[in-house]
Amino acid sequence: MLRAVDTFIGGQGRRFVVRRFVQPAQRFAAIEASGGIVLLIGAIVALAWVNSPWDHSYYSLWETELALDLHLFKIEQHLGHAVNDGLMVLFFFVVGLEIKRELVSGELSSPRRAILPAAAALGGMLGPALIYTAFNAGSETAHGWGIPMATDIAFAVGVLTLLGKRVPTPLKVFLLALAVADDLGGIIVIAVFYTESLSLEAIGWALLVLLIILVINRGGVRAIGPYVFLGVLFWAAMLKSGIHATIAGVILAMLTPSRPYYSSADYDATMERLQAEYALARADGDHDRMQEALAQMEDLVSGMESPLDRLEHRLAPWTAYLIVPIFSLANAGVAVSGEMLRTAFSSPVTLGVAFGLVFGKPIGIFLASWICVRLGLAQLPANTNFRQVLGAGMIAGIGFTVALFIAGLSFENPAHLDEAKIGILVASIMAGLLGSAYLLLLPAPKSADHGLEAARSAAPSRA
Repeated sequence: MLRAVDTFIGGQGRRFVVRRFVQPAQRFAAIEASGGIVLLIGAIVALAWVNSPWDHSYYSLWETELALDLHLFKIEQHLGHAVNDGLMVLFFFVVGLEIKRELVSGELSSPRRAILPAAAALGGMLGPALIYTAFNAGSETAHGWGIPMATDIAFAVGVLTLLGKRVPTPLKVFLLALAVADDLGGIIVIAVFYTESLSLEAIGWALLVLLIILVINRGGVRAIGPYVFLGVLFWAAMLKSGIHATIAGVILAMLTPSRPYYSSADYDATMERLQAEYALARADGDHDRMQEALAQMEDLVSGMESPLDRLEHRLAPWTAYLIVPIFSLANAGVAVSGEMLRTAFSSPVTLGVAFGLVFGKPIGIFLASWICVRLGLAQLPANTNFRQVLGAGMIAGIGFTVALFIAGLSFENPAHLDEAKIGILVASIMAGLLGSAYLLLLPAPKSADHGLEAARSAAPSRA
């Protein structure tokens, strides 16, 4: 039986699984892990810059006035706001692509597979929010309850990568799915709870642009130019609508087709025909016909990759290595002094954020996972146990990018914003260190391959 399974997996089944699931996850994890290093560098540079003799240049840079005139309307913002409202749209667009991929073909693609990471993500959002509210209930800072809810995928994956084989692969996949579900929850929180006022006229324009996008998509338009132009118009309308403009990126991502343009049957039949045409043209020495056949083959091959996969592969490195580090540079700067730290560490904002991330995250994730498994709604990932789930929850307490983003939406008072930033930075460091130490102290996991070999060795010989 084992030999038969190995034979199947070693053939078409293995190639399909590797191509469809393993390779995308590996590319995603590699980009996120190395992107976390660049993100950390951006935060360190911001902190060093703000606390240097040249701190005035930091603030003056991000307060530079920018203007965008699209004739229909004009947008004027500081450079810092342009980063948060403009560049971060691409970040949330890639996040939306990741979410849709997981919903279509990943760990969130079926209720049975999705329930554990989704429930864990919900618990990991409610726990920090409740702890923050306990510190800030009834005060003017209570609106910041969404700050400690978010997990930074880049840092979390980076920490798990450093731990290597001490963390079983299924636990890494679980944390990735949890973080993606967490991102979806964070996006919903931003859209619903951090929208102050709405412009019905701008929303109407946004809906009209969306309708046009749907029409040309259904019409088979494949050129990227029209979509980019309409996407910019949609973003601008969302910016004026009162709904945060970054939500435009998520909505556009959800509209991105997840299926290739050609089916496997069409691909096989058409490629066979084109190869025959190329062979005939080559035999006749007809260079033009050869090039035409090759061009059609190239179009056919590119059409077998869905627009979602193509855009994610192309944009993910740009967001990880450029956009998010710029965001970190623009938002992580905090002028640190003894008096400021004393004030921060007695502030309910700092304490609520820090305790929410360090304790609320792992407790919420652990309890939600435990309840799901005990009720028979889900099973733990293969080769893992509840102690490792708790360790993953501790790592999930690393909140940075989205946490800083929500902090900027929560507070106009610079003092409260700085207190939130201190809480985010301190909690992220503590969560990373505590989670790493905890997972390193756990017994090393037995690999699935090792278990399979042991079973084979123990089995009686049929010779």
